[in-house]
Amino acid sequence: MDLILWRHAEARDASTDEDDLERPLTLRGSKQAQRMAEWLNRFLPESTRVLVSPALRTRQTADALGRKYRLVDGLAPGAGPSQLLTAARWPDSREPVLVVGHQPTLGQTAAYLMAGADAVQAPAWGVKKGAAWWLRYRVREGVPEVVLVSVRTPEKL
Repeated sequence: MDLILWRHAEARDASTDEDDLERPLTLRGSKQAQRMAEWLNRFLPESTRVLVSPALRTRQTADALGRKYRLVDGLAPGAGPSQLLTAARWPDSREPVLVVGHQPTLGQTAAYLMAGADAVQAPAWGVKKGAAWWLRYRVREGVPEVVLVSVRTPEKL
């Protein structure tokens, strides 16, 4: 199973009177999302399920992809890795899954999958705004493993 973790692109800073879920992307963030979406669309199979946090900035990031997606309340800010992995049906999903979400959840999930159960207690790994981490679950010689396929940031595309 392939799991792609895509952090939302740069969003407007939170103000005291604004709901965090309603913060839009900045102009720079829109460009980041478009750049990453172009790269993702070159490699993502058509069968990829796209799961998106209900926050405006994640929806706008996912919109750049031009694919259908499903909003998942369990991916909102403050969600944990277990909620993300349940929504993605890790590691049993037959199709690739792209999750558009937030820090620290994405970094915690990457740490957990790559470093093991002890990583749940460790700090989240840093996932830059607009970046995508592509992970693959496979069984090799009877041993399950997680492989880091790619890490991309919009600035390096």
